[in-house]
Amino acid sequence: MRNLSDSPIKRIYKKPNPGEARRIAFALVTQVNREGAYANLRLPQLLSDSTLDQRDRSFVTELAYGTLRMQGKHDYAISKFIDRDISQLDSSVLDLLRLGVHQLTEMRVSDHAAVSETVELARAVAGESKATYINAILRKVSSDSTLFDDVRSKIESNPKYALSILYSHPEWIVSAFFDLLKNWGSVEKALAANNEPVAPNLIAWPGKSTREELLSLGGSALKIGRSSILADRMPTEYPAIRERRAGVQDCGSQLLTEIFFETAKEINSRNLDWLDLCAGPGGKAAYLQALISTERSSDTFTANEPSEHRAKLVQSVVNLENVISLDGRNASEFPGKYDRILVDAPCSGLGALRRRPEARWRKNLSDLKGLIELQRDLLDSAYTLLKPGGIVGYATCSPHLLETKGQVLDFAHRHKEATQISISIADTGIEGAINSDGNMQLWTHVQKSDSMFLALFQKPE
Repeated sequence: MRNLSDSPIKRIYKKPNPGEARRIAFALVTQVNREGAYANLRLPQLLSDSTLDQRDRSFVTELAYGTLRMQGKHDYAISKFIDRDISQLDSSVLDLLRLGVHQLTEMRVSDHAAVSETVELARAVAGESKATYINAILRKVSSDSTLFDDVRSKIESNPKYALSILYSHPEWIVSAFFDLLKNWGSVEKALAANNEPVAPNLIAWPGKSTREELLSLGGSALKIGRSSILADRMPTEYPAIRERRAGVQDCGSQLLTEIFFETAKEINSRNLDWLDLCAGPGGKAAYLQALISTERSSDTFTANEPSEHRAKLVQSVVNLENVISLDGRNASEFPGKYDRILVDAPCSGLGALRRRPEARWRKNLSDLKGLIELQRDLLDSAYTLLKPGGIVGYATCSPHLLETKGQVLDFAHRHKEATQISISIADTGIEGAINSDGNMQLWTHVQKSDSMFLALFQKPE
């Protein structure tokens, strides 16, 4: 029998050794796409378990978040060079290809490094044969200088299709933006804004910290939100954040809370009872409670969150005993009536796509039906819980017509005796934030905030 050690040909395979940064990026993309994880919750956990320095952590964030945002565009590129429908690709192969294409087309990574490092990662997590396949596809992508020219040529004739691919949004979202903006140039700006990474917005909770305290460590003051700053480092590097004297909250949400609180500015003769009907995860509730405790200390504030798990989260954020967990649609469950009720309703989240990279791929038009019914029920319940003369604030983190103006018109039709309170530019200090009907609609590409919506209604005395 021949001794194999005497064979003249001896293949030596080097064990794959991909960098930790790309390993973590792949883990996040896979967990988000295949296991339903939330990128903003999972990434900090993955990074905390790593040995990466700050530079590599930033690289992971850019690569993983960018891949998740832009995977619609990446899938178009991949589809041009594979011999089957993209849905038939192995899930690990598809996610690896997306990571590679993102480096090739959206990052300042050399073509050689983008391909070789992705292939090395593929060898470790998918095996040699799949790595060879990935290598071939990525090389074809890297050598194609006209990758998206055919799509760009259709911007004039079929803007919905072209912008959907070039800016990596489902077509139904592109259509929804056009329904409101009525201009394809503005739609393109809105889509582009959703793909721009944004640093965390911080809020100094009144009575617990100040904007000046946060700025003394770093960051810059924002125009929207009287207590807001744009962080220039990780939020946990601010002592006030670690000590829960300040929070992380988009400046648009801060402004919305301030406007709602100001509905009580003319009332000094009596104490008011406030309710946040849908308080989870607790950001607006924390700010509202801080404003009430520092400026209207005799008022009462209650935060309601129907999910018991999220109610505990609200309690930890608000640091308030008066957190309840009731079905906001059922007014009869509540112990009393209120002068001010904020309905920050569950919504499609189209206004915060820049912060939630996977969100655009997890919603579709069929989801809207259930959300709209829930929003309507919550509004009706809130109106029932209002005292005479009380005010309800209806808010969404969405510009979608059905979740904003549609809900306002529907509510006004059902409750003809209610009066809509117009929000003015003076209330916001922000040009372009107020619609002609007196509602506030922020846009990410205009105000540089999440696209928050707010309408105010008052019950007759």
